[in-house]
Amino acid sequence: MSRRKPDWLKMRPRSGQSFTDIKSSLRERDLHTVCEEASCPNMGECWSGADGPGTATFMLMGERCSRGCNFCDVETGGMDPLDEREPERVAAAVAEIDLDYVVLTSVDRDDLPDQGASHFAETIRAIKRRHPSVLVEVLIPDFQGEPDLVRKIIDAGPDVIAHNVETVERLQWPVRDRRAGYEQSLGVLEQVDRESDVYTKTSIMLGLGEYDHEIYRTMADLREVGVDVVTLGQYLRPSPSHLDVEEYVHPQKFDTWRRVAEDELDFLYCASGPMVRSSYRAGELFVEAVLQDGKTVEEARQDARTASAGP
Repeated sequence: MSRRKPDWLKMRPRSGQSFTDIKSSLRERDLHTVCEEASCPNMGECWSGADGPGTATFMLMGERCSRGCNFCDVETGGMDPLDEREPERVAAAVAEIDLDYVVLTSVDRDDLPDQGASHFAETIRAIKRRHPSVLVEVLIPDFQGEPDLVRKIIDAGPDVIAHNVETVERLQWPVRDRRAGYEQSLGVLEQVDRESDVYTKTSIMLGLGEYDHEIYRTMADLREVGVDVVTLGQYLRPSPSHLDVEEYVHPQKFDTWRRVAEDELDFLYCASGPMVRSSYRAGELFVEAVLQDGKTVEEARQDARTASAGP
């Protein structure tokens, strides 16, 4: 049954010079963004940022995914060969758009021998070679839980590694492709926490039929494996062929979950609201929460290590 969207679900119009400049730069280099491919509701706000050129999340390895998650608007199948020039083209676009914080994600590429991990890692390195000061957040696939592939991403030196658990354990199927899974995603996040000092991040969609105690349990499980940052947003049905929305969660409830995440479960920070997505205001929130008092990322990581070690 289709539910009527409430008044609080309003998208900002896509406009402004920054929006136009980013779109032009992407088209010139034949690059894709998850903002466009997944029909993100915040594209107008992020790309038209008043305090700078805005933020765009680059989507690597094509615009078609090897998996068929029932919430996602990215097309499935018909995979193209990797473009070996893409890492350098992304790095060039970052320079032209003049970003200080870059988010990289990708489609799933189960069809490739290393599922695209090396291509992902080379894009991180290409950006860092050109712009050592740029902060790079990566939103990675699960790589079928293969530790060596996750390690390729860690070794490339990003500043934040995100992997989305997407929903509570009970709803992993039918929400996600059957090749994904709750424990597999927790394992990826736990490996990143165990093997690196990189900040870890994940995202949960609400409105799919989950119960409150399941949301709490999911966030507690995420903290147990060392996740630093969590975002919560409203699931929006991208087309009639996708899963129905079971509930439009009120903004006040999102605010309650933010307080639970930050004050009770001790996440570094939590972005929570109907229109929030995993990359929403990613750079701004990271800098506010982590790079306080003029600290560098390395200094902030050292502080976090010291705090976790205890007396």
